[in-house]
Amino acid sequence: MSDARAVTAPRLYVSDALAAGARVSFGAAQAHYLRDVMRLAPGAAVRLFNGRDGAWLAEIETLAKGRGTAVAREAVQPQRAEPDVWLLFAPIRGPRQDMLVEKAVELGVAALQPVLTERTQVRRVNAERIAAQAVEAAEQCERLSLPTVRPLADLSAVLAAWPAERRLWYGDERGDGASALAAFSACGGGGPHAILVGPEGGFSPRELDVLASASFSSGVGLGPRILRAETAAIAALTLWQAVLGDGGLPPGR
Repeated sequence: MSDARAVTAPRLYVSDALAAGARVSFGAAQAHYLRDVMRLAPGAAVRLFNGRDGAWLAEIETLAKGRGTAVAREAVQPQRAEPDVWLLFAPIRGPRQDMLVEKAVELGVAALQPVLTERTQVRRVNAERIAAQAVEAAEQCERLSLPTVRPLADLSAVLAAWPAERRLWYGDERGDGASALAAFSACGGGGPHAILVGPEGGFSPRELDVLASASFSSGVGLGPRILRAETAAIAALTLWQAVLGDGGLPPGR
């Protein structure tokens, strides 16, 4: 297959193993996308990834209503390790949370953890919807992996079980913390990290006291303006990736 096909072919996530000659199956939604949206037919090229075996160029073998198969032909990108950063966020309403999830995946988060805080207004999340959005975002942004989507949990329970080796950065609404850029720059290296953004009403004083007293967490500021939750998440992740992640590396490294 030509290099041009490897660049322009649609890109899909599959759960099947990928290797030369491996046959993979498409579900109803993927078959519909390839057949009815992209107007492809058997013999057309697709790019596949599964989060384990890198990216592969494959050839559509069969394509019918509700199902299809493809055969992996050649590896086009090896699997690589990605920065280990989690995003903890209080659920927010509708399209704003959709954008938060999409951009967090584009910015390389390894895990999405929705948390209930004392002032969280939205008390439920649709984990299946978040997982589906994560797949779509990963397909679009050329990621080779999917983030883990964890179930909604109380912030207090998450902090009680927190792994001590993972540094937690949280938005310090009191203004006591250093700027996020300065704090990340002074951190001195990579390792496992996590970013926590609060709900629309902010953290409660008690929650801020708990976070400030924890040995694994540090408060950071994101500037003089009040940011909405999704904006704060995007800003913090962007700064983290630029300083401690892979934000300075070119695509396809």
